[in-house]
Amino acid sequence: MMPKRVAIIGAGMAGLSCADALSAAGHEVVLFDKGRGPGGRMSTRRIETALGAAAFDHGAQYFTVRDPGFVEKVAVWSSLGVTRRWPEAGVDAWVGTPAMSAVVREMASGHRVRFASHIYAIHRRPGLWWLDQDPLPFDDLVLAVPAEQAVPLLAMHDLQMASVAGQARSLPCWTAMIVFDQRVDFEANVLRNQGPICWAARNSAKPGRSGPESWVVQAHAAWSEQNLEEKAEDVVGPMLDAFRDAIGKALPEVAAASAHRWRFALSAGLSMGALWNPALQLGVCGDWLLGPRVECAWLSGQRLAAMISPQQASAESSATNLMLQADQV
Repeated sequence: MMPKRVAIIGAGMAGLSCADALSAAGHEVVLFDKGRGPGGRMSTRRIETALGAAAFDHGAQYFTVRDPGFVEKVAVWSSLGVTRRWPEAGVDAWVGTPAMSAVVREMASGHRVRFASHIYAIHRRPGLWWLDQDPLPFDDLVLAVPAEQAVPLLAMHDLQMASVAGQARSLPCWTAMIVFDQRVDFEANVLRNQGPICWAARNSAKPGRSGPESWVVQAHAAWSEQNLEEKAEDVVGPMLDAFRDAIGKALPEVAAASAHRWRFALSAGLSMGALWNPALQLGVCGDWLLGPRVECAWLSGQRLAAMISPQQASAESSATNLMLQADQV
């Protein structure tokens, strides 16, 4: 197969995984992402406070490692110092170090990624793909975005793919990021399923972290949906109250606090792996096509790359048999 020029919209785990495999097969890959840096739900938020800089893994809290191909990949990341085990979250839980975003930053470093590039439309003519953000055409186009964002891009080109994406509704999640002026009086560093809270973690105690006492508090999907259109500053107070009630003790003074709304946090997972239309040279990958986990996003990207470039050895895996419980958002 002759080398092709491939555009990938989305520089999260799925898009970067697909880019890794396609680049290894000799194809030219350009990624476009609307964010200011790589990450997607593996991004890290930093807040400057009077106590020093605080960092928050405000999306995915950890990732599991079960598929043989992913095991090999994580071993490479570990040798580079960008991943470490986090036993408190589970026996097979891992985190990026010194932040979750370290993993995707390492992946993105080997590719051409155009950040702050919001793709509003895709154009097919004649037999090639054109994006407003690039003067040259592409042979293949990959969408590595949440299902809800993929639907309008797919609708004008492949109704069947658009229909599949329309079935994959994601659940929202409000995340509060809180810096306290002293240690919270709670023995564990992780709290699960207490009232409106589905997850809370002492982010400053995760492997490779430093800085002031910092907590990530994430709300259940039902609570998040009920409060979806609230302003971020109006969500922090109720989430702090829920956190205090969950630990059953008074909280220290808050030095800084913020909140982030993930509209598309947890995908149901369609167990399809990836989608590829060879006639249009149009593909789709993402965790929503397999399961709600970082590992599934990586596997989906690998699966799509194998469809685009069949001669490339890809991650043949038992992915459909993996336990599909979600990594925390």
